[in-house]
Amino acid sequence: MNRRQFLGRAMAMAPLLLLSSPNSLLAGIARLEEKALSFYHTHTLKELSIVYFRNGSYIPKALTKINTFLSDFRTGDIHPIDPALLDLLHDLRKSTGSKEFFEVISGYRSPHTNAMLHSSSGGVASHSLHMLGKAIDIRLPSFNTGRLHQIALAFQRGGVGYYPQSDFVHLDTGHVRAW
Repeated sequence: MNRRQFLGRAMAMAPLLLLSSPNSLLAGIARLEEKALSFYHTHTLKELSIVYFRNGSYIPKALTKINTFLSDFRTGDIHPIDPALLDLLHDLRKSTGSKEFFEVISGYRSPHTNAMLHSSSGGVASHSLHMLGKAIDIRLPSFNTGRLHQIALAFQRGGVGYYPQSDFVHLDTGHVRAW
């Protein structure tokens, strides 16, 4: 078989392959998707825009930069952030249609910081997922925070809390629950 015959047969079979396994085609496309996030930290006033996933893999250097950016701003302690939390943020921003950065109120919290905040506020859990790098408190500057809360709830991918007085949404990758 020459090259022309091979290409002709391959083109003839392509629609059959697509029809036989659309899920595998979609999975392949998802693996090729590039995922990026942009943050503005409301306490440190720093910004970070970064691609953290490309060609089906998380980018280790990008994850390290995100871990540092979302570190405990009170103590400087750094902890790995759950990549599933980053994917949740990516999907949330995509669902809103926003191109803006997330304003970060709180990312990782050291046990020391969490204990201090817990002792002065009933709204801070003693075993917060912030201490495991599995939670973040955010808002999108020009997007209604109540609506952001509703979109996050619809994902059913972890805990979602809404704090209208402070104008932020808590997201975590723990059990599905809401408050």
